[in-house]
Amino acid sequence: MEPLSARVPSDLYFWLSQLQVEGAATNSDKLRVLLGQLKRQHDGAFDYVTAHAWTRDLTSRLRESLVRVENDSGQHSEVVSLLLDHFVGALALAISQAPADADEARKFEEALVRRASALSETLLRQGTPLTASAYDPQVVRRHLGNTLELAHPLQSAPLSKGN
Repeated sequence: MEPLSARVPSDLYFWLSQLQVEGAATNSDKLRVLLGQLKRQHDGAFDYVTAHAWTRDLTSRLRESLVRVENDSGQHSEVVSLLLDHFVGALALAISQAPADADEARKFEEALVRRASALSETLLRQGTPLTASAYDPQVVRRHLGNTLELAHPLQSAPLSKGN
């Protein structure tokens, strides 16, 4: 370990002292974790698992807030939980990629479309019953109309399974 000394504006110091960083209790711990994350980001060394952990960390404030809302209200939104999981996975996939050639770009495209299709399936499953498991039970049905209209012509067109 090497010592590091820096003068920072008061607002940044206050922000750092209030910042919740998993595995870091002190400001020194937080700086070590944050600098490590920044280095990995700069080096492009995010593999999917690391990128997934990082994106989950980015959404931790939201997740904690939702836990408080659920605890206070007794309501849970499976829709929000599923969407957050999909977004974290999609962002982690994008962050962890750097295709070097057309073949790798096609593989990335395949993975991204597969993930987007899974998201669509998730929303359709939540929209199938009259009410979704959501804070607003009609939220999914209210927004699926255009998607269903666009999908209707596809029902008669032959779809091929993955190659």
